[in-house]
Amino acid sequence: MTDGAGHEVVVVGSVNADLVVGVDRRPGPGETVLGSDLATHPGGKGANQAVAAARLGGRTAILGRIGDDGHGELLRAALGAARVDLAHLLLTPGPSGVALITVDPGGDNSIIVSPGANAHLTPEDVANARDLIAGAAVVSFQLEVPQPAVLAAARAAADAGARVVLNLSPAAEVPAELLALCDPLVVNEHEAAFLLGERGEPEAMARALLARGPRSVVVTLGADGALTADAAGVTAVPSPRVEAVDTTGAGDAFTAALCLRLARGDGLAAAARHAARVGAAAVRKAGAQTSYPKAGDDLPS
Repeated sequence: MTDGAGHEVVVVGSVNADLVVGVDRRPGPGETVLGSDLATHPGGKGANQAVAAARLGGRTAILGRIGDDGHGELLRAALGAARVDLAHLLLTPGPSGVALITVDPGGDNSIIVSPGANAHLTPEDVANARDLIAGAAVVSFQLEVPQPAVLAAARAAADAGARVVLNLSPAAEVPAELLALCDPLVVNEHEAAFLLGERGEPEAMARALLARGPRSVVVTLGADGALTADAAGVTAVPSPRVEAVDTTGAGDAFTAALCLRLARGDGLAAAARHAARVGAAAVRKAGAQTSYPKAGDDLPS
C-alpha cells in the first residue's frame, strides 16, 4: 500500500521491543525475585495497534521510528508480516524503544518503557507524512512519542476530516486543544483518574472527562468492559468473561478494533462492543501482537 491508498487506520505512535519476564510476584523496594526466561516480542503501543487493526483486515499504516539495532530489524519484520504500510516507519541511529514487562500468574502486567528511537519523532516527520494522514479515515495516537508530534498529527488529521482517537497512555497532561480534537479520548480508570485529579465512580468519571472538551470518551474497565460517553449520554459496554493469560496487549487490541469499526462507520457504542470482544480474545494468549485475533476468527461473546 502507498500514500493515498485510502487507509482505514493510520497509527502515529511507538514501536518497541517487549522484553517479558514472568514472575510469581513483583519485587518490593530493594528486593530481588526470580523470574522466567526472558522472552522478546515486537510491541509498542503504536505498533500493537497497527498490527491489531491489520490482523482484523484493516488497511493500516504507521508513522513512527525504530533504531538501527537488532530490535529495529525484528520490529520492522513483525509489522511487515502483518501487512502494515511501512512507508513512514523511519530509521533513527541508535537503539529502538524497549519495554521491560513483568507478568504475574494472574496475567496482570507492569511495564517500564525506554523510548529510544520513539523520542525522535518530530512535527517535521508529520509534515512529511501529510498525504498519509490526509488519506485516513481514523488516525490513532498514544503518548509514547513526543507530544509535539502528536499534536501536529492530530491537527493535520482533523484538518483533513479524519477522526482523531487518542489513547492517553502513558498518562500525561495534554493541552486543551488536543483534547478538543479527540473523538474519542480513550482511557482506562487509572488514566481517567490522572486526568481528573481524583478517582470516582466510572460513569461519573466518563461524564467529567467529556466535560473537559473531547467530542466523545471511552473508559475501559478491564474485565468489566467499558463505558462510552458522548452528547447522547453514557452507555455501558460489557466484556465477555474469559480466562486471562496475559493482559499486556489487551488495551491496544481494544483501541485498534475500536478505530477500525469507527473507520467503517459504526457508532461509538457499537464499535466499543466489538472492541471489547477483541480485547477479551487478546488476553487468552501470551504476548501482545502474537495474541491478536485475525479477521474471521471466532471472538468470545
